[in-house]
Amino acid sequence: MSAPMRFTPGRRRILVGAAGLAGLGGIAAFRVSAASQGLALRSRAGLAFGTTVALTVAGSDQSTVEAALGEGFAAMRAVEAAASLFRSDSALARLNRDGVLEAPDPHLLTLLRFALALSAETGGAFDPTVQPLWPVWTQAAARGERPGFDVLRAALARIGWRRVQVGTDRIVLEPGTALTLNALIQGYAADRVMAALRARGVADAFVDTGEIGAAGAHPDGTPWRLGLADPRHPGAVADVIAPFTGFAATSGDYNMSFSDDRADHHIFDPATGRSPGFLSSVTVTAPTGLVADGLSTACMVLGRERGAALVAAHPGCAVRFTGKD
Repeated sequence: MSAPMRFTPGRRRILVGAAGLAGLGGIAAFRVSAASQGLALRSRAGLAFGTTVALTVAGSDQSTVEAALGEGFAAMRAVEAAASLFRSDSALARLNRDGVLEAPDPHLLTLLRFALALSAETGGAFDPTVQPLWPVWTQAAARGERPGFDVLRAALARIGWRRVQVGTDRIVLEPGTALTLNALIQGYAADRVMAALRARGVADAFVDTGEIGAAGAHPDGTPWRLGLADPRHPGAVADVIAPFTGFAATSGDYNMSFSDDRADHHIFDPATGRSPGFLSSVTVTAPTGLVADGLSTACMVLGRERGAALVAAHPGCAVRFTGKD
């Protein structure tokens, strides 16, 4: 019998400067480093995509830095309005409700086209139509149970990426189909935020939208480093990627689970309706957050060997796997 759903809000990775994990000293040390270089440094945090988000940027002009932060958050809000299931008024929420969406938001089109292309590439291991499994598992977990075979079979009958038709002016879902883009939206948001910062001339920044992006360098001039959380002890660092620029996404069995042993969690295998049992976490680094986010989720379903082959087919990407043990 499964225990009720567990949600662990701890961060899956920690972005640090080359000064070191313990010696960095937080945002105050960032400011001191930035000031020594003649830079203004600002950090702003908030809520988006059902989690905490934060942007930190450095630049020579304080007004430019402040404007860049504002535009970075505006970019996140635009992505939320298009595709967040945490907003009942988002374009995606309306599509799921009505089954058809006219004149779809360009962000939604970008996300959905990428999702369907990745579905085709992975033979359906990645599938944005797994949303019907979510209420099945949350309701069963609330009762301290796992979904029964018949309930899962009924949900699986509503799943399949070919049940979605995407055109420039219209998106149509087959009856009973519902979409989730939660496996892509935070990585894509990191892309849009970084683009907004670049447009303002910001060269040194890191963004945390739930997935990570880094550009330039730490204010002390040394490369960024990315600490990866231990999936069994999320407050501890298991590995460090150094130097780090670009984007990184982590998928794991520990951030939201339906059972204490994490055998059942929020990542679903579209073929079975259950959680894949090979891995506890996957981290992918990539030239874009969208690619990193999608590949990390797909690898959780595909497993180590097939996941590594998938990542190898994408230029500029790398992957780290952590097994269940």
